[in-house]
Amino acid sequence: MSELLFKDEVYAINGAMFEVYKTLGPGFLEPVYQEALAIEFVSKGIPFEREKPLELYYKDVLLEKKYVPDFVCFGEIILELKVLPKLTNIELAQLLNYLKITKMRLGLLANFGSTHHLEWKRYVL
Repeated sequence: MSELLFKDEVYAINGAMFEVYKTLGPGFLEPVYQEALAIEFVSKGIPFEREKPLELYYKDVLLEKKYVPDFVCFGEIILELKVLPKLTNIELAQLLNYLKITKMRLGLLANFGSTHHLEWKRYVL
C-alpha cells in the first residue's frame, strides 16, 4: 500500500481549516475565511503564499490572463477555498487546471459554505 502524498502537510492544513470553521462557522464570504486561514497558517508555522498568480502559456507564448489560487502551501500544495452549498465539478475543474498549470501533484478543495461541517477533498494528479 502506498503512502499518502504530503500526509503530514495536509494534516496540518486541515487542522488550520477546521480551527477556522470551528471558530467562525458558516455564513461568511470567502475572503473572510481566506484571511482567517492565513492568520491560522502563521500561528501554526505553515508556509504559504496567498493569491499567487499563476502564469499561463499557449504554444510557449505567455498569456496576459493569470489564474490565482487562494493558497499555495509548503510550496507544493494548492488550496482553493469555496463558500457554496455543495462542491461541484466546476470547482474541481478549477483546481485541476491549477495543478496542470503548476505541474504540482496535490490540490485541496475546501468548502466553508456547508452548514453542517467543513467539506474538503484531496486531489492528486
